[in-house]
Amino acid sequence: MSLVELIAQADERGLAASGLACLDRCVPLLGGDDETLRPLWASLSDGAGSGDWGEGLEQARKKLDAAGTGDEAAVLAYRMLEAAPAERSPAGVRVWADACSVAALQIHRLLDTADDAASVAVRREGRTEGMSPLVAAELRRQITVLEVLAGHGPAGLRRALEVSTEGRRVLRAVVSRRSRQRG
Repeated sequence: MSLVELIAQADERGLAASGLACLDRCVPLLGGDDETLRPLWASLSDGAGSGDWGEGLEQARKKLDAAGTGDEAAVLAYRMLEAAPAERSPAGVRVWADACSVAALQIHRLLDTADDAASVAVRREGRTEGMSPLVAAELRRQITVLEVLAGHGPAGLRRALEVSTEGRRVLRAVVSRRSRQRG
């Protein structure tokens, strides 16, 4: 199933986790650490209160408030954070998750040293021939997060977070290498 199809079929929690995972993997561009988005992840669990998402989002925005300036990749990451819905409504998180998916793939494309002539939209539809390695890895992570949550519900949140953490480490290494090459 393509990424577009998985997003179309995802429930509200899956969509929120999908968008959050995309943002989480891009946090290194905003100067955030591994704990910056933990309250948002916790708000997706069964025991979370109805206002936990909004409170976690507000905390993340305050921590990353000075970010969002710099190169195009950082600007895209900051826009993901700013576009996050204050309330976790199905319609709101669907639009946000879809936009985060596109933005995260575009960020990885910008940071990848290999060329990828196809558009992000084509990649999301499942046409992956000749895809650059960094974009391919991000696409796999997005698909994995949605599949895990569709198959395991709230129990899949831990695995989704692990996938996101792995991607964050990869992106942090790419950003670090890029800054060393520039400096």
